[in-house]
Amino acid sequence: MDFRPGRFIGILIGVVVILGIGVYGPVTLLAPLPAVHAEVLSPANPAADAKPPTLPAEGASAVIAVGETKPFAVAGTADAVPIAGIAKVIAALVTIDEKPLAVGKAGDKITITTPDYAAYIDYSKEGARTLPVFRGEKWTEQQVLQAVLLGSSNNHADTLVRWAFGSVDAYVEAANTWLAKNGMKSTTVADATGLSGDTVGTASDAAMLGVLLSEQPTLHDILSQPATALVNARGVENTTDFFSDLGVFGISRSFTDPAGVCYLFTKTIGEGDAAVTVSGAFIRQPDYETLASGIEAFAASAEESAAPVDVIAKSTAYVHFRAPWGAQADGVTGKAVTRSAWKSGSSSTKVDFEDFSTKSEGAVVGHVRVGDGDASVALKLSKPIRDPGLGWRLMNPIPMVQSLIESQTSGTETAEK
Repeated sequence: MDFRPGRFIGILIGVVVILGIGVYGPVTLLAPLPAVHAEVLSPANPAADAKPPTLPAEGASAVIAVGETKPFAVAGTADAVPIAGIAKVIAALVTIDEKPLAVGKAGDKITITTPDYAAYIDYSKEGARTLPVFRGEKWTEQQVLQAVLLGSSNNHADTLVRWAFGSVDAYVEAANTWLAKNGMKSTTVADATGLSGDTVGTASDAAMLGVLLSEQPTLHDILSQPATALVNARGVENTTDFFSDLGVFGISRSFTDPAGVCYLFTKTIGEGDAAVTVSGAFIRQPDYETLASGIEAFAASAEESAAPVDVIAKSTAYVHFRAPWGAQADGVTGKAVTRSAWKSGSSSTKVDFEDFSTKSEGAVVGHVRVGDGDASVALKLSKPIRDPGLGWRLMNPIPMVQSLIESQTSGTETAEK
């Protein structure tokens, strides 16, 4: 048969057309639609204008919401400075980790040794806070903790850690390890009492100690009690119970020459679901009068500036979806999440969403989460995104082919996992 170029070209074109129709049609008509493009939006944060509480201009201070790990308000120096009797809070927390004690229980009996009695005599001569002890008498763990926390007794702080760790030096090593483990790396103890100027910490770390104590039921219960008669009818003056008329719960109030006046406390702001408890540390206050005015200013500003706000607002778009064929819709919140403005200040908002091509109005397409996900709101589609139909598919082969390839690749990756 003679070769005819024209006839060959015609056959070739015919084959290409037939193959094209055989492949093009199924790909464009049967391939999955490409996913919509998602743009995460940044709606206004209602808590952005929340006013922080009033803190002292002098010294160092910080306030942390219980349940959080970072302060939402700080003032003064951020350096580590002497912390006076706040060191005794560390001693109590570290000891109760080592020697657990249930709420209301007396615990083990601790015999007063010669070094314990000698510490009482030495601290008394120095004019430091003490409670009397005698060689050979026995105190329970609960009673020693009462003396340390309520009475800020320096000799009892040494007695407590010697009993729990064998020596003050062994306690210092254990306490510094405990502080680092609990994220307070800017705080270092050199003793159990805080009389040493080498026992230092930041206001932020100190406020975190208040959070930890508020969450420790036995120690919190001890501080909640009035002055208590101890062994041999010796009472302990509650050195922490100041400003209770302002709703302040005292944890430690102390003074040393290197540290000045130091106060560690908690306070609950607001009511109901919007209530938040905060831990505050005021360090290096020049005198008790300045501390008092600082606490009063803080308490007043707390009530004014901790009003509840919507950290996730209702009916607000957090994601905008756009389909390749032009359809558009938003991922919108169906409800609000309300928190104290203070607590919301340290909580970031995170948005996650799913890939999809078509969905009906009201379908869940993602979530908005606050912080580490302790609160979450579903995002629902504001309008339907429908299939564009056969016409769009046939006229847009490239995105259809890409979608087919991606679906096959995705299926292969999933199968390999």
